[in-house]
Amino acid sequence: MLQSLKVKNFALISDVELFFDQGMNIITGETGAGKSILIGALGLALGNRADLSSLRNKEDKCVIEATFDISNYDLKSFFHEFDLDYEPITLIRREITTSGKSRAFINDTPVNLKELNDLGSQLIEIHSQYDNLQLFKKEFQFYSLDALADAVELFQMFSGNYKSYRAQLKNLETLRIKQAELTKESSFNQFLFDELTVAELEKI
Repeated sequence: MLQSLKVKNFALISDVELFFDQGMNIITGETGAGKSILIGALGLALGNRADLSSLRNKEDKCVIEATFDISNYDLKSFFHEFDLDYEPITLIRREITTSGKSRAFINDTPVNLKELNDLGSQLIEIHSQYDNLQLFKKEFQFYSLDALADAVELFQMFSGNYKSYRAQLKNLETLRIKQAELTKESSFNQFLFDELTVAELEKI
């Protein structure tokens, strides 16, 4: 659940902070009041791409912070996979510098846009006229089937075992490469030894 949204130096917004309660929250206003700008800011916090045009004041950086209560979300495995600190109240921060470069943080840990987008897609869904709905995403369809079949825990167990299997395969390949290198080095050393033996060198 989105608890708060803080926007600084974005588009027409200088500095604003919104707080949301449980249940239905409605933002109203005339055309041009900035409703879509808030949605755009939230989209940036969730991983949408940004550039220098997002800054209201080109001499100051843009900062967008979104606070989520994820205690009822099944996201611990996501945080573990990307080596992030899991917090029931999670803070997402996006910064756009005066040079147009972007930085993203999850609970103050730097992340790339893909990781931020992956998390954002599991936290909130923004519907607009031309957006694809979550319903059409393959991952959501599979998750819904698992939930209906009461197999979410089974999937998580299988997923964990599969990741462990993939890690062991990678480790095995590393060991095989190392073994090949050592075998090659051993063969070369044996060749040198045989050459020296045949030469029958004597100490003078």
